[in-house]
Order: sequence, then structure tokens, then C-alpha cells
Amino acid sequence: MMDDNKLSTIHNGNDLEFYKKVGDFVATARRYAKKQMDNTVAVTNYLIGMMIVEREQQGEKRAKYGTMLIKGLSEYLTEQYGGGYSVTNLKYMRTFYLVYAQSKGQMLSDLFDKLESLTGVFEISKEKGQILSDQFRLDWSQYQILMRVDDFAARQFYEIEAENQQWTYKQLQRQVGSSLYERLALSRDKDKVMSLANEGQTIESPRDIFKTPYIFEFTGLEERSIYSETHLEKALIDNMQKFLLELGKGFLFEARQKRFTFDEDSFYLDLVLYNRLLQCYVIIDLKIGKLKHQDLGQMQMYVNYFDRYVKQDFEKPTVGILICEDRKEKLVELTLPKDSNVYASEYSLYLPDKAILQSKLAEWIEEFEEAHESNKPDDGGDGE
Repeated sequence: MMDDNKLSTIHNGNDLEFYKKVGDFVATARRYAKKQMDNTVAVTNYLIGMMIVEREQQGEKRAKYGTMLIKGLSEYLTEQYGGGYSVTNLKYMRTFYLVYAQSKGQMLSDLFDKLESLTGVFEISKEKGQILSDQFRLDWSQYQILMRVDDFAARQFYEIEAENQQWTYKQLQRQVGSSLYERLALSRDKDKVMSLANEGQTIESPRDIFKTPYIFEFTGLEERSIYSETHLEKALIDNMQKFLLELGKGFLFEARQKRFTFDEDSFYLDLVLYNRLLQCYVIIDLKIGKLKHQDLGQMQMYVNYFDRYVKQDFEKPTVGILICEDRKEKLVELTLPKDSNVYASEYSLYLPDKAILQSKLAEWIEEFEEAHESNKPDDGGDGE
């Protein structure tokens, strides 16, 4: 980026704002062009995958035929158009089609069948308005991550969030690897789990920003090493961008070790953040080891202090989150009132076992559906 001071010494300083305006326009145009290119690549790869599958279905009913077909296509496309069409990439395209064919990609398949050319799909997209971008809104590398997510609901959630939060490839990879969907689902009321797949993470209440466990693998701390709460706090601060990504939507950092004095005693808050979506302060206290009822009482006092002496009238009640190694759920329920804005969550220094979380979630949803079914009113039939 050019230094504004250097620019103004060479050109008329009065025109600097004009230069910036034109520069912003160029940056916006480039972002738009990249987005269009990403859409085009994703749709092209989807349709190539579709053509491969359809050709395989018309050919010999042997796995060897599919392998030979893709190998021959790879050699032909590479010779004609250069890199990007390896056997591995063509297999990804085939998988891409198979994964998305039964959902939003069906519209593109139908269009392609009618128009018999990719050019026709792009032309009618212009006329009808954003058909391409409505179908595939991420870039190809991100879809290569998503197509490995077996669960439809989880895959749809990650796609919505990746677009809304503008996650990079690495950020999406990290969120999938840390089982964000399962952790959010297990931290929610059961009747809200289904909305994650359709709407992504919506923030309407303090519980919506809460998850358990929090995953701090990015700190570099080892599970078996000896470290203090101060070490953990510093590691989180040193990785602030990753820490805020793990906390979730709408978080802004305000202070660490924030001091306040009340009745001649001084208290120090580990981390003070603000959530712009909920319009409230979020206080985080880090605890090494087991959670104690005194910790919960202290956090409740911190929350009460902020509500009474810090927050403005237009702001929502303060939220307190205790992040600890060993969360005692029954202790939390017994110590805190049901309407408390204080939450306790465990943390981990390594990525979770996805299979275990998926199993827990499946069991949880099954129990909910069985309870929901048993609570349905009788249809009024006389029976036999």
C-alpha cells in the first residue's frame, strides 16, 4: 500500500480523497471479479462431475471403466487446456456432483440438460439473475473441504457460516476440524438444533454465543505441560484473531486483567469483551483445574457490578463465562439461578474426537425426536 504522505508530495494533496475513492472502486471491482470467477469455477467443476457420472452410467458396469474414463479425460484436458485436470482433481469433481446433486445443484443439472452447453447456463443465469451465485457461493478449495463432511446438516451449516463470516480456506478447515457444528448443537436447546443447518448460527440470546467445549489448540500449550491461568491468558491474547474466531460471532476485545475497585477491595477480570450482536459485555474468567462454587459466585458478582456500574441503559445485561478444565454441571445447576447470565464451559488444548461428538449429537437428537413424538396429541381416531 502506498504511503499517503509520499503520495501528497508528488501529486496535488487536494486530490488525495479522489484517489482513494477510485482505489476503493478498483478494489471492489477486483473482489467482484474474483467472486464471479469462484462461482464459474465451482459451477464448471460441478457440471464436469455430472458429465463424468452420466458417462459412467452409460458405459460398462465395471469400476475399471470409471478409472480408465477419468484417466483418459485427464490426459485429454491437460493436453488441451493445461494444469488443473489431474486424475485426482477430476475425482474431486465427480464427488462434488454426487454430494450436491440432490440439493441445490439440481437446478444447474436441469438447466444443463435443456441447454446442452455451459455457455447457455451462464447466459440464462445473466437473464434470470444470479442463478450461479445462488447455487455456489464459495470458492472451489472450500468446497473440497465441505464435500468431505458426510452429515448434510453440518455441511449446510458450514457453507452458510463460511459465506456469512467470510472465512478463509484455513479458517473453514479449522472450524470443520474442531467440530464447531457439533459443539454448537450440543450447547443449544434441542428444539433449536435443526435451525443451525438452515440458518447458520443466529445470535438472539446469551446462550447462542455459548459453546462447550472451547478448543484452544492454537495456543501451542500442551495438555500435560504445567501452565498457569496467566500462561493460558497470554497464549490466548497472543493468538487474538484465532481466539475471537473460536469465541464466535460479533466479539470485540476490550481489556485483559481489567481492574475495578468496590468497597475498598480491588478485583481483576481476566478478559473483558463486547458482543456487538447482543450489545452486551462478555466477561471471561479462566480457571485451571476443577470448577468451584466460589468461582461461580465470584463471576456472578462481576456480572452484577458491570450491570449496575458499567453498562449503559441501551445495552443488554452482561454475560459471564467461566472457562475451566473440569466443568461440574450439577454444581453449576445447583449454584446458579435458572435465569442467570453466567455460564461454565470446559476447554481443550487439542482438537476433539469428531466421531464421539457426532455420536453424542445423534443420540441427543434421537432422544428429542422420541420425546417430541410421544408428546403429540392424539389424532382423535376411534381405533379398532
